[in-house]
Amino acid sequence: MNQLESLRKHSIVVADTGDIDAIARWKPRDATTNPSLLLAAAQNPRYRPLVEDAVARAQGDEASILERLFVNFGREILRHVSGRVSTEVDARLSFDREATITKARRLIDLYEQADIARDRVLIKIASTWEGISAARQLEREGIRCNMTLLFSFAQGVACAEAGAALISPFVGRIYDWYRQTRRVEDIPLADDPGVAAVTRIYRYYKKFGYATQVMGASFRKPGQILALAGCDLLTIAPDLLESLAKAHGEVVRKLSPEEAQQAVLERLSLDEQSYRWMHNEDAMAVEKLAAGIRRFDADARKLEQFVASLAR
Repeated sequence: MNQLESLRKHSIVVADTGDIDAIARWKPRDATTNPSLLLAAAQNPRYRPLVEDAVARAQGDEASILERLFVNFGREILRHVSGRVSTEVDARLSFDREATITKARRLIDLYEQADIARDRVLIKIASTWEGISAARQLEREGIRCNMTLLFSFAQGVACAEAGAALISPFVGRIYDWYRQTRRVEDIPLADDPGVAAVTRIYRYYKKFGYATQVMGASFRKPGQILALAGCDLLTIAPDLLESLAKAHGEVVRKLSPEEAQQAVLERLSLDEQSYRWMHNEDAMAVEKLAAGIRRFDADARKLEQFVASLAR
């Protein structure tokens, strides 16, 4: 048995890519996308028909081209997975609760027009206070949310209290920040801050019975994935899926609800003020959240420019 097969015994494996061919090959249950992944996929000639269809359906409405492009890719991805696809709200709306809600409803409407049930779609929203507040309302409407760009424990607690379906803490980006701050080439797995952040949130959720699932994301090396075996879901890029599939051996479960129940933890309740202060105390999280929003926005703008060039 290879490590990928063994890992599937403990965690749901999700493909972290917009490459439909890769998804078809690896057959994950779910798949996640974001503007950066879709920018790469949209420029692949194999997927040009999906782009051209979005342009044609938008009928000159530039604001709806990206919405339709995201849904086209999501719809195609769902042909190859049995579960759900995550589709991201525009990063420029990260600090606008009402606009985030409107955009999420619009994406779900487009999916439903394409005969895709809303329970097969997760709307990805940046884990700002405004985004978390939007998720609280959307979940009440039956629109399930995947809270992304999550780096701090405060974000994790607030998302669970809002009733979000899923969170995606970014293991690799947390690791990157600490590695650069400490000026080291690597951090041993036993001390990996990204692994520790996900472990802490997972234990907290299971200890206090939150329904929100934890999906470790943004991995840099296979060891980080294996250190989180047992996490509800793990979203993994194709190159790391390949590495796990080539490595033989049994994967030992590291996280479990039973183990979490033994942890000594204090339950928190965060209002806006306490959330902002707790999040602000985590310099890494503040910097990485802001940088992540800027990066997704930059790639979304590049994607807009690429699609606009085809529409002329």
